[in-house]
Amino acid sequence: MVQGKLLLKALLAWYVLFWIGMSFAPVDGQNWILSSILPCLLVAFLVATHRAFPFSHRSYALITLFLTLHMIGAHYTYAQVPFGQWLESAFEMSRNPFDRIVHFCFGLLLTYPLLEVFVRLANAGAALASYLSFMTPLGLSSLWEVLESWVARLVSPQLGDAYLGSQGDIWDAQKDMAAAVLGSLLCLLVLAAARSLRRQTV
Repeated sequence: MVQGKLLLKALLAWYVLFWIGMSFAPVDGQNWILSSILPCLLVAFLVATHRAFPFSHRSYALITLFLTLHMIGAHYTYAQVPFGQWLESAFEMSRNPFDRIVHFCFGLLLTYPLLEVFVRLANAGAALASYLSFMTPLGLSSLWEVLESWVARLVSPQLGDAYLGSQGDIWDAQKDMAAAVLGSLLCLLVLAAARSLRRQTV
């Protein structure tokens, strides 16, 4: 129990310190602020509800990893993340793929926490929980793309492509959603394989 609390405090401390570090000299200050709003709200929500609905340590770690990746994109803007630029150059890609990687990780890393929600709150069986956990990232990705476009249009239209991260791709939103779905599918396949292996070893 004590070790568990220490882990949660360590994850929170890591994210807060990383967030502070990424807040210094971002490539685009307005983009940084807009990109930080939802993650901050999510962290505040998780802290406020951690007693009423505690996630597993694994889920908290996965959520922290995803938020860390997102804040890297917020600091540099997704089109200018150095690691993505290296991938773009090394593999002769037409765009910086970091935003696509993060959308893939959205499905890959957040499907497990969603499974916990559906199993514990909705009392869903394994099959139904897996289905809902697969469909939810698609729905959330769609909602995110709509919210992004509204925020960019209403709050800071001049940011345009820098905030949306479309890099001139008219199908960017659809490809981002597809990446999230593929990430979610991979997570569910890995979990199914792990369950199968456990049954075989019992």
